[in-house]
Amino acid sequence: MLVKIYGAAIHGVSAQIITIEVNVDQGVGYHLVGLPDNAIKESSYRISAALKNSGFKIPGKKITINMAPADLRKEGSAYDMSIALGILAASDLIKAEDLGQYLIMGELSLDGGLQPIKGVLPIAIKAREDGFKGIILPKQNAREAAIVNQLDVYGVENIKEVIDFFNDDQPLQKFEIDTRKEFQDKVNHFPFDFDEVKGQEAAKRAMEVAAAGGHNIILIGSPGSGKTMLAKRLPSILPALSLKESLETTKIHSVAGKMGTETSLITIRPFRSPHHTISDVALVGGGSYPQPGEISLAHNGVLFLDEMPEFKRTVLEVMRQPLEDRVVTISRAKFTIEYPASFMLVASMNPSPSGYFPDDPNNTSSTMEMQRYMNKLSGPLLDRIDIHIEVSKVEYEQLADKKKGESSAKIRKRVNDARDIQNERYKDSEVNYNAQMGPKEIEKYCELDEYSQLLIKAAMMKLNLSARAYDRILKVARTIADLENSENIQGDHISEAIQYRSLDRDFWNA
Repeated sequence: MLVKIYGAAIHGVSAQIITIEVNVDQGVGYHLVGLPDNAIKESSYRISAALKNSGFKIPGKKITINMAPADLRKEGSAYDMSIALGILAASDLIKAEDLGQYLIMGELSLDGGLQPIKGVLPIAIKAREDGFKGIILPKQNAREAAIVNQLDVYGVENIKEVIDFFNDDQPLQKFEIDTRKEFQDKVNHFPFDFDEVKGQEAAKRAMEVAAAGGHNIILIGSPGSGKTMLAKRLPSILPALSLKESLETTKIHSVAGKMGTETSLITIRPFRSPHHTISDVALVGGGSYPQPGEISLAHNGVLFLDEMPEFKRTVLEVMRQPLEDRVVTISRAKFTIEYPASFMLVASMNPSPSGYFPDDPNNTSSTMEMQRYMNKLSGPLLDRIDIHIEVSKVEYEQLADKKKGESSAKIRKRVNDARDIQNERYKDSEVNYNAQMGPKEIEKYCELDEYSQLLIKAAMMKLNLSARAYDRILKVARTIADLENSENIQGDHISEAIQYRSLDRDFWNA
């Protein structure tokens, strides 16, 4: 007897329906075809033990299983339950009439229990698009799938529950979530706040400007000056995620298997901080079975590279294309996958190999060593970082002061006001915020008066700023003007923007 049952495969951050055809005939043998990987090939052992421990048995006949489309590689253990139910239905051990109305996925334990799987959200979205009545999957994944409305989501603990559902109409536990309420309840819950930062007013101002315009930023300072502390608080002043952005971000984390069992929706902007020993593939994504990398997990959020010069140069250089295109393209011989990667880059670095220059009078680093250290960051990469800010050492009086600083909520209010101005300005273009401006937008929205032109000309000559710094200064000045609700860029806006180009100077610490 031939039975068809449905599962799904993940391709990038979307899903594709897989038809699992099971045929049980006279003879002996177990044949699994359709480009399965080793995890799927080994499923026969898990299925056999799980069915035996649930009171069933694989029939001693010739079993042929085809996973269509046959030219698409299938991977992972998420097809265990689909194949097991297909074998039972093809052997007339369970009723098969309603099997085709449900998309069924889950990894089996040897006792018949179910283990959670990856990529549930895109699978549930695809199930609704293709008109399935419902989706049956492990209970640990049910909350995540329940984000998708107009789809019945059933979470089960073992395969026996599913068998009884089809055979005896015993009800399964149905999960329902009010997505908008879930989103609104948690959208402003942040673990860190800027009122905990002592001193560092200049650095906090630079972070506010970066958040308002979506600018990439690098923090330069000695160890213990507060660079990491500032970076971790950046998501708390960024505009709140929209529901659309939240779903986009959740899909990526779901595909990567980063969603917890109690989490259904990512409601605050991601903050990813990979270690400097990370490989190229782990950062941008890929592998023999492609997975999203750290820059895709930071989509709609912040990627923090602590001690940036310590990262391998090849790792840093592979970020140049995603920083520009806001998407990562993974190319293989037989397929191409795209992962979204629209993130804010926040980096930190010490001013010298010893870490304490210029505060350390006994600086042990020679001029050549310091130059070699600075050269670890290439010009093309620095070209994509709009703001360079020096973070000075915090004095005792500031640390001992009991008075709290300005809260993230107050700063976020100003950032949101500036973003509202930008949304109105760019509503008819593909630009979303000032950092994305191209030459046409700069020419249109960054007109300077005579005083501002003289100021930027003098700065470029006296500070020996490079030509690439010119556009960056204008973009940052436009953001500063938006924060002050100024229609035109003024001289003081240009002056402040010039201060944020430290690494473009010949003697940056001068």
